[in-house]
Amino acid sequence: MKAPKTAENDASVEEFLKANLDERQREESLQILGIFKKISPDSPRMWGDSIVGFGHYTYKYASGHEGEWMRGGFSPRKGKFSIYIMNGFDDYGSLLAKLGKYKTGKSCLYIRRLEDIDLEVLELLIAGSFNFMAEKYPL
Repeated sequence: MKAPKTAENDASVEEFLKANLDERQREESLQILGIFKKISPDSPRMWGDSIVGFGHYTYKYASGHEGEWMRGGFSPRKGKFSIYIMNGFDDYGSLLAKLGKYKTGKSCLYIRRLEDIDLEVLELLIAGSFNFMAEKYPL
């Protein structure tokens, strides 16, 4: 079986944040990193070459395919941040209404700048995602 492209690895989170980001995005990444460190019992690790992830779990599809993925994390992308909210957004309508400017994908929250959002609401969303993961995939 082929190894996944985006896998947990030993690359340095700090070096990634220093080397690949402009000053604003680096500072905001450190703020997001601080929120995740406050919530997750796991240390940050690189997943692939551009995702900072926390913890991991084994998933298995009905087809029998299984793999490893992070319990939560974020990626500073060009012009925005992708923040992984693993259970999606169906249960977060009231929080999202208070968040500020954002877009969503299936389980990605896209934010351009932290000044556009309420950081306390972001923390609640991330904590909710980690609580979901702890219930669905206990350690």
